[in-house]
Amino acid sequence: MHPIPTRARGIAALAHRINLTRWRNSHQFFFCASVSARNYHGSRDNTAAVVVGAGPAGIAVVGNLLEHLPADAGKITWIDPEFNAGRIRNYGQVPSNTKIGLFLEYARALEPFREIYEKSPKQNAIRVLEAMPKDETCSLGYAGDMLRQLTQGLAAHERINKVTAHVVTSERQSDASNWELQLQPPRKTEAETLGSVTSPMVVYCTGSFPTKMQLHPDLTKNGVEQVHLDTALNPPLLAKELVRRQDQDITRVGVIGASHSAVLVLMNLVKLAQTSRPDIRVDWFARSPHFKYAEQKDGWILYDNTGLKGTAAVFARTELDGNKLLTSEAGKIITRIDCSGGLEKEAATIRSRGLGCQYIIPAIGFTPRPIPGFASNNKPLFNHRTGAFEDHAGGLIKGLYGAGIAFPEQVTDPAGHTEYAVGFWKFMRFLRRVVPEWVAKEAR
Repeated sequence: MHPIPTRARGIAALAHRINLTRWRNSHQFFFCASVSARNYHGSRDNTAAVVVGAGPAGIAVVGNLLEHLPADAGKITWIDPEFNAGRIRNYGQVPSNTKIGLFLEYARALEPFREIYEKSPKQNAIRVLEAMPKDETCSLGYAGDMLRQLTQGLAAHERINKVTAHVVTSERQSDASNWELQLQPPRKTEAETLGSVTSPMVVYCTGSFPTKMQLHPDLTKNGVEQVHLDTALNPPLLAKELVRRQDQDITRVGVIGASHSAVLVLMNLVKLAQTSRPDIRVDWFARSPHFKYAEQKDGWILYDNTGLKGTAAVFARTELDGNKLLTSEAGKIITRIDCSGGLEKEAATIRSRGLGCQYIIPAIGFTPRPIPGFASNNKPLFNHRTGAFEDHAGGLIKGLYGAGIAFPEQVTDPAGHTEYAVGFWKFMRFLRRVVPEWVAKEAR
């Protein structure tokens, strides 16, 4: 879904994509770099830091630590069950909010990243992005390829111990000098435990997952099925999931939400109905008929993190916003269901109108993955300014840090709006500021 405005540019991008596929086939290690955790023989006693997670934030943390941790401090143990670009791998066909130029800024931000680029084969994921218009967006598949390229390069670094595993507990040792993380293999068929790794510094970049709804029993009894957001954001998977029932002429799908992801789901359903599935009709459950859009100002962006951008913004403006459904092509397929009036009324509306749907897709946000080893009533509190964690008395928890979509930076724009900064470049910008502070604190 790469929106290049001219046919020539489209052909050029396609050629680069074909070359990248050929390069993948001849360099399979680049995309299959996982090493079984039970083959891990790194010196665990010489671990200066542990990074958990290998999505855009985890990759950025590893790169920043390589820049700021002294070489004689010890190695960096990097833990992830897949080392496959985090959850970005599920969203290859999703149009990005981020412009291509900012993906490239991310890829060039650190010396270890630049070294990876220089040592990469001539045809590589970063070069593919370089061939595209910097002021446009692209599908997240291109960004995922870039992350895999950086992952492979970092994993080969002499100061990195790469461990393919899950972390199941994290516990401060009795002398308070180190954290101890218990590991399990990524697949249940393997050995139950892999021992532990200890380190004075642990950084969690474990991400978030789509928030699921508890459907009312009346809906489940009526055969309404919930479709996972990951599926709804992947058009081929969505088409397979929405099975047409033989006794019904219309396949009615309920979509709940009005966020960026909800708009993309609506767009996917409209395209599906306009092509291979004319039986699809959509009930869109929304609290407001209007959207909030990111607005370019003089040197900054209003609603940079909460407003619609890119392809989603264009579709919302032209097809959905306000009274557009009365005259737009999308309005032939989508009916907006008013869910204003508070949570109680919203739940009642979804319950009553949802009975007419065969499927419901909640697009209502993302839930952070919990840090393993902490009880739900004793979770550490994240400081969105420093990237550190605090206890419930406000005291600093030494050696424990976070970043990424689960633990983002809190920012305030010139108009006074406070938001959480989520995005590849925003993670990098945050980490370039705080990682030197983390290293300095741990050196005291």
